Amino acid sequence: MLMKNKITYGFTLIELMVAIGLFASIMTIAASAYLTMIRVSQQAQAISTGIDNVSFALESMTRDIRSGSAYGCGQTPGINCPYLSGGGGGGGEFTFTDANGNAITYKLASGSIQEQKGISPTWVSLTDPSVTITSLVFYVSGVGSYSTTGDTQQPYVTIIVSGSVPSSPGRAPQPFTVESSAAWRGSDI
Repeated sequence: MLMKNKITYGFTLIELMVAIGLFASIMTIAASAYLTMIRVSQQAQAISTGIDNVSFALESMTRDIRSGSAYGCGQTPGINCPYLSGGGGGGGEFTFTDANGNAITYKLASGSIQEQKGISPTWVSLTDPSVTITSLVFYVSGVGSYSTTGDTQQPYVTIIVSGSVPSSPGRAPQPFTVESSAAWRGSDI
């Protein structure tokens, strides 16, 4: 009698272990990449939110400054604080009169840009508490009038803001420096 060879189909235990191990390794790498992308996305979103907040505060400030008058460093109108060629100069506070005739002052306090309108003793924060402002410098030039001082330069303000925004939990805050300028829209003659 003839004996037939019996052929079996399927995988051996070793082949199954290799296939499952390979699959687990690929899935671990893919999951790790996915979690990394989520963390990077959260970090980018936090930085974007912080920078948008600072950008909005600066835009609001420069819009009011452009339509204002009586610029001055500190809380006194009519005082220049230009950039000095050797470095330095500028001031930590800026005062002007807005289009409605209200005195407005900006300064750095408690890690945020603060605004005071009129004679109110209340200072209002223009930046979000999550954004830390470490430096706010105003360079003001051209505030003298032609008739009294012979000044022919248009009043001009440059604002430099430095600070940091949160990136994501457990990560170091991201530093930034932003500069903005505004020139008075009225005639200085």
